[in-house]
Amino acid sequence: MTDLFDPPIAQQPVPSSRARSSASRRAAAKRRRRRLQRTAVVVVVLLGILGIAGYVIFDRVSDGLRGFTNLFAAEQAEDYPGPGGDPVMVEIPEGATGAQMGDVLHEAGVVASVEAFTQAFSANPAAASIQPGSYELQLEMKASDAVSRLVSGEKVQTTVTIPEGFTVAQVLDRVSSVTTIPRDQLDAALADPASIGLPEAAGGNAEGWLFPKTYTVQPNDDATTLLSAMVEQTRNELTTLGVPEDRWQEVLIKASLVEREAKYAPDRPMMARAIENRLERGQRLEIDAAVAYGLGISGTELTRDHTRDASNPYNTYQHAGLPPGPIANPGAASVEAVVNPADGEWLFWTAVNLETGETKFAETFEEHQRNVAELRAWQETNS
Repeated sequence: MTDLFDPPIAQQPVPSSRARSSASRRAAAKRRRRRLQRTAVVVVVLLGILGIAGYVIFDRVSDGLRGFTNLFAAEQAEDYPGPGGDPVMVEIPEGATGAQMGDVLHEAGVVASVEAFTQAFSANPAAASIQPGSYELQLEMKASDAVSRLVSGEKVQTTVTIPEGFTVAQVLDRVSSVTTIPRDQLDAALADPASIGLPEAAGGNAEGWLFPKTYTVQPNDDATTLLSAMVEQTRNELTTLGVPEDRWQEVLIKASLVEREAKYAPDRPMMARAIENRLERGQRLEIDAAVAYGLGISGTELTRDHTRDASNPYNTYQHAGLPPGPIANPGAASVEAVVNPADGEWLFWTAVNLETGETKFAETFEEHQRNVAELRAWQETNS
């Protein structure tokens, strides 16, 4: 033995064929597990994408099906063939939608179904112009014909115009002659002042409280409905002008005097001031229109003897202060003139031309007498 050379390298054992096979199987299994994991992730992602796409497609298809269902329902909406039978009155309320109109017409027996009416309503571009009011339609109409009838605007209603200065008697005559409300119903409504909203200050007398304007009378309106509207309009006018409630009757009395005496708008505030000036001085008003009203005659029929009749409570020649109530129903201009009279010292007025109604005002009796002389001259010339 010698140590001149390195020790020999130890020889590694060679693995057996069984060992090599076991290692290969483990490596293959590991690779399969990785592939399976990757596949699972891909499947989950794909399922998510497919789920979202499926929902979108289902939603689109569902909308289409719903549209198809609605179209089918529209085609099946119950409708009358028309043209219709007996006439029937229907009332279209303010602000009604197409469906609400359909309800009204279906309840009245005009259309077969609300659906048929709303479909016809939607199909008619002019349907949005339908106005509230009373209409005469027919039983069992075709829905499209009912819509067309409403669009035409042929409402069944009446308008009645009450001129400024009409008395209650004249108002009732006008209403009963123009509308279907009979005179006896109007009289009955006036006999119940509370039913038409007449204030206690009126003393049960509607004179002065039936505001002059044009009123629309619906078929279902009665005497109480219409007269209440007139009284309410007077209340609104006084309130708008800021008149305290405890002065309402006083203002209406003065305004009625101005209404029956004045011809032109500029004369009204001047006349209202002359009335105030007389009252402040304790001077009698001596207004012919008031005397005539108390006697139930026109001003042209008035005589000197009438102005001497103290039994007439409206005789402002014999009784100081205002008459016991209004002598007519004044319009807005006369009421406003009383609330805002002109500035001036006038005490007298007289018409100097009975055809034109030209009126002259005076501060003194002497000036007034000259104006009266001018009137007499005109009367002689035109007699």
